[in-house]
Amino acid sequence: MAKNVVAIIGTYRKGHITDQIVAEILRACRQHGAQTETIFLLDRHIEFCTNCRACTQDADGAPRGPCRHDDDMKAILDRIDAADALVLASPVNFGSATALTKRFIERLIGYAHWPWQNGKWPRLRIKKPDKKAVTVTSAACPGWLARWLMPHAPRQLKAAARTVGARRVDSIYFGLAARRQDAQLTPRQRQRAYRAGGKLVR
Repeated sequence: MAKNVVAIIGTYRKGHITDQIVAEILRACRQHGAQTETIFLLDRHIEFCTNCRACTQDADGAPRGPCRHDDDMKAILDRIDAADALVLASPVNFGSATALTKRFIERLIGYAHWPWQNGKWPRLRIKKPDKKAVTVTSAACPGWLARWLMPHAPRQLKAAARTVGARRVDSIYFGLAARRQDAQLTPRQRQRAYRAGGKLVR
């Protein structure tokens, strides 16, 4: 059976570096026989989490509890739950993942059990990850400097992957992504992204 790979992209600019990285990862997945789907958070209606914690109260709500919001998030999470592998991608804005991505991540709290009466901290419902994930970030400054000065986005994406039951098998963090308005991946970067895609389906 062909694997199903879902990519969640939190960029504001389609077709630019972050989008190109994900496209190359998914190309590798398809060439290895996988089916792929790309979800741009920019195109989806996702409400902000209000921290009401209604989704965290029922211990039997595996893999996640129901949210009170009526928006596109349920459909996105249904696709994630049905996937074999994930790509989570966000550019770095102001040292962190984009607000689009953060809004999505905050809504993942439903994958935790956190009752009011005796819950000191949230406990993940999915105890053992059964999916693979690749995280993708890009920044304007050189990559080595971005990893040192701005490590938050990769960490946030890794935590998001683990929350939904995925184990990160690779992390891409490309720098110098804003030197030109029409910046393109270099051949070496394309190869790097392609190799990451292979890890999702092997």
